[in-house]
Amino acid sequence: HVQLVESGGGSVQAGGSLRLSCEASGLTFDDYAMAWFRQAPGKEREGVLCINWSGGYTRSADSVKGRFTISRDNAKNSVILQMNSLNSEDTALYYCVGSLYYWGQGTQVTVS
Repeated sequence: HVQLVESGGGSVQAGGSLRLSCEASGLTFDDYAMAWFRQAPGKEREGVLCINWSGGYTRSADSVKGRFTISRDNAKNSVILQMNSLNSEDTALYYCVGSLYYWGQGTQVTVS
């Protein structure tokens, strides 16, 4: 069965950086566009960044432009979210998503 496992979350001070990783199994990884979503307490789930199957195209939410980047390594079935200049508004549960169909369990990011 398909599994998406996120890692790398944690607590960081405002202005700091975190790197989230997602490892996929049970699917032909390079058949899938991948994305990171997040959900903060009391707020709707938000798409943060997405990347196409080859890594040649990415799109980001306005709220993270210039601060977050997404990349993928199809040889390792992994997708990375690099987050810089973090602020309190970035506090959320971050999900790795495959083609809007497969979802990981999420990893918590807390910025104080």
